[in-house]
Amino acid sequence: TFIQWLQRRRVYAKWQRPAKFDRNLIVIGGGAAGLVSAYIAAAVKAKVTLIETHKMGGDCLNYGCVPSKAIIKSAKLASQMRHGEHYGLSSTQPEFSFRKVMARVHRVIADVAPHDSVERYTGLGVEVLQGYARITDPWTVEIKLHDGTVQKLTTRSIVIATGAQPFVPPLPGLSEVGYVTSDTLWSTFAELDEAPQRLVVLGGGPIGCELAQSFARLGSNVTQIEMAPRIMIREDIEVSELARAALVADGVEVLTDHKAVRCEKEGEHKYIVVEHDGQSRRIEFDALICAVGRSARLKGFGLEELGIPVQRTVTTNDYLETLYPNIYAAGDVAGPYQFTHTAAHQAWYAAVNALFGDFKRFKVDYSVIPWATFIEPEVARVGLNEQEAKEKGIACEVVKFNNEELDRAIADGTTHGFVKVLTVPGKDKILGVTIVGEHAGDLLAEFVLAMKHGLGLNKILGTIHTYPTLAEANKYAAGEWKRAHAPQGVLRWLAKYHAWKRG
Repeated sequence: TFIQWLQRRRVYAKWQRPAKFDRNLIVIGGGAAGLVSAYIAAAVKAKVTLIETHKMGGDCLNYGCVPSKAIIKSAKLASQMRHGEHYGLSSTQPEFSFRKVMARVHRVIADVAPHDSVERYTGLGVEVLQGYARITDPWTVEIKLHDGTVQKLTTRSIVIATGAQPFVPPLPGLSEVGYVTSDTLWSTFAELDEAPQRLVVLGGGPIGCELAQSFARLGSNVTQIEMAPRIMIREDIEVSELARAALVADGVEVLTDHKAVRCEKEGEHKYIVVEHDGQSRRIEFDALICAVGRSARLKGFGLEELGIPVQRTVTTNDYLETLYPNIYAAGDVAGPYQFTHTAAHQAWYAAVNALFGDFKRFKVDYSVIPWATFIEPEVARVGLNEQEAKEKGIACEVVKFNNEELDRAIADGTTHGFVKVLTVPGKDKILGVTIVGEHAGDLLAEFVLAMKHGLGLNKILGTIHTYPTLAEANKYAAGEWKRAHAPQGVLRWLAKYHAWKRG
């Protein structure tokens, strides 16, 4: 429109636009959003440069999803050994070297790393530069390479995909006692022969819960501190209660509604002081993990100089454009979600709009966003849950199938959990699903597909699910909905019909 054209002219007015460009696209950041953006550009034969200052693969590969899932697997196996009698075997106390467990974590990272490597992306047609990128004007990026040289490149479009970093709260005394974050614990703990004897986990979100349970299973005495009234506050109350019960069963002391006040050091002894109901308590620890959230990386890339608005994240519109329509942001730096899969999802929109926006632009679609927390039992969700529906005033019906009734769950000894589905009142249209239980993250995919393509519970009920599998729980949840909406008048008529047929 004319107004948009006028706005663009004003934004670019003080800058000198190059007559020609070195690149079609420059991507800053080699995490999930950056890698996907660069891959798409190379796939459609655009000239693209990806700039990464540290490790390819970003947080997910090096500090997040990959190492955490590796340690969760080792911890789960240790737990199963302790509960062998549940399966008719002898329970045994697992004997292991914590250093070897951490070494396996790093082997897993190394095994996955080639998927995100410089070599792979170079082979795909992406120029990968390792150094610090700074946007000097809307079409120019200055790169300080690791060899000390400086390179300037002009480009039609830029994707900012600089990710996020752990937020460290301004807690008095924290620096003095020392701490690790979800980023630094992997290298720090790799040097230990045993898991920290007394471990404090600060934070009751997904990361804090996963780490608290895993280290408890690997021998630490874990105290988890959460300021909110319950852990995993974004989930329904019954989910939080199940998660808490699971962590407590593994030996975690879960302190909800506790505010961390300060840290103290007396000689070699380290303490954290917490407050609850006006009472103070001092907890001694050997190691402390900060897991209270992540904040977008916004400094040092030239955003301030260009006047690109930032709050907690880079401000973008529905097309992932910043103040400058040729500069985009995707992934954790853009928000609103901090998941690897949403970063990749946003990257498609950012790259396609950057390269083909002259013809057609696409609004990013957040209507169906799944996520999972990989404690045991796993918690997975897509769309609305009950508390969100209530907060937003969205009318819905709720059906629930408990895993205690699922044959495969009974056989596997994994009956904890349920499938809960929210639907439009009187219709089978799915508004949201929460699954708690074994492989919940995998089982959720059926509902994600259904919601994305407008398939209702009748379609899921009418689909054959292999027996005996955990996936049958999805079908049985749909069956619960069907039973609740059975046409009672028709059924009464059918009863009379069959009675008449009998004579």
